[in-house]
Amino acid sequence: MRMQNFKIQSSGLGRFFGPLEAKIMEILWSSDSEITIKDVHHKLDQEKAMSFNTVMTVMNRLVEKDILQKRPLIRSFVYCPVMSREAFMEAQSKELTFDLIEEFGSQAVVHMVDALDQVDPALLDRLEQKIKELKKDR
Repeated sequence: MRMQNFKIQSSGLGRFFGPLEAKIMEILWSSDSEITIKDVHHKLDQEKAMSFNTVMTVMNRLVEKDILQKRPLIRSFVYCPVMSREAFMEAQSKELTFDLIEEFGSQAVVHMVDALDQVDPALLDRLEQKIKELKKDR
């Protein structure tokens, strides 16, 4: 799942979603079950007055983008994320990394290696193991 319009100046979910989309996704990811537009609207409306139709439009666009799925339930629909927040961020970071390497080649890899002095030593151990596996497979 490739998200369009990555926003480098933003942070977190704001890099992939508009502000309302990000808030809606946070609500859905924090919900432990499927949720209706009415429920999402109620949670958003507590923070800032918002049109029900706006929330409905954004949620249905997220369905069209394959971020949410919906299914009928009695006289309404319930929505849930296609993947967990963690899986979404994993997929997006992977796509972004591949795009950077495709566009900038070895420069991107060198800059990523330069940034390793700022990461947890356990991550360095995992990276070292991954590099050994890659070398062994060649």
